[in-house]
Amino acid sequence: MAMKYRVLAEQLREELGQKSGQKGHKLPTELELSQRYRLSRQTVRHALQVLEEEGLIQRRQGSGSFTTGLVTTAVPRQIAVVTTFLDDYIFPTILHDASSVFSQRGYSVTIFATENQLDIERRILRQLLDEPVGGLLVEGTKTALPSPNVELYQRLRRSGTPVVFLHGACSELSGMPCVADDNYGGGYQLARYLAGRGHRELAGIFKSDDVQGPQRYHGVIAAMLEAGLSVQDSRFAWFDTEDRRRLLEEKDGTFLETFLRERLGGATAVVCHNDEIAFHLIQALLAADRRVPDDVAVVSFDNSFYSQMGPVPITSLNHRVRMGRVAAEQLIGVLDGEPARTRFLDWELVVRSSG
Repeated sequence: MAMKYRVLAEQLREELGQKSGQKGHKLPTELELSQRYRLSRQTVRHALQVLEEEGLIQRRQGSGSFTTGLVTTAVPRQIAVVTTFLDDYIFPTILHDASSVFSQRGYSVTIFATENQLDIERRILRQLLDEPVGGLLVEGTKTALPSPNVELYQRLRRSGTPVVFLHGACSELSGMPCVADDNYGGGYQLARYLAGRGHRELAGIFKSDDVQGPQRYHGVIAAMLEAGLSVQDSRFAWFDTEDRRRLLEEKDGTFLETFLRERLGGATAVVCHNDEIAFHLIQALLAADRRVPDDVAVVSFDNSFYSQMGPVPITSLNHRVRMGRVAAEQLIGVLDGEPARTRFLDWELVVRSSG
């Protein structure tokens, strides 16, 4: 919830704007404002101080507060939500939850998609610099790689546009708040679970160009070493955005077939980057006459509809809280003047038939 003095300052600011920069207009006294808005005089005094610091009013001892003739452009009541893929299976829920929070606070939402392509992200950011919005909730593009768009994000921040990242931000943008899953902790949890089930040889498939992939891999490796398991590099495969596109649009699962043929070896369990990959991997395993979980167990992240739509329900990590709502509340908090902070969301394991 916004602090009362900031709500009052915003309301008074709008009233000043309606006067089109009239200079020398006297504002009601602190007592009159206190009675009108049913707020304490301390709250009113604090709101007037904000307007004075912005140069909108001048406070004269014993005379009251007067307009200076300056006006500020009202903060747009619009939030830009930038995602990588509109058809990503987890995005509709995130968007629904975030939009509900923004709507309750009187903000409309404009949606953009980058297709996880840096040039598209660049065009969108330039548009937002030319056509400012009240705030930006963004899923960064190829966050595991150096980004040529860092300077555009920095310009947005300098222009006063609050920015909150979803899932991850590239390392060059340290200091910008992010709402992300505890990817390291999730990978650690899945590997510990498999080790506890007696699996001694683990394999994995992770996404290489988004930061979640390396983080999840890191957690898996840490848990394996802690459990005394041998880590074999050859059993860990990496795919990127183009591999995913071919899998979904062209039904080309070459990277999964290569993984089964050249990398899986004697591993009895596989940690997958997410349910989408786990679903397609299980199909490839069954097509190769490999039983799941008797021959190979499969576990993953997200606990999405993918985890229950296939022939073998998938053991998967579930979000304890809804990311879209948390991220939207973080952005609203920044808009209300609260300190920006990064938050990592915990997982809980949902055990099904796959492992």
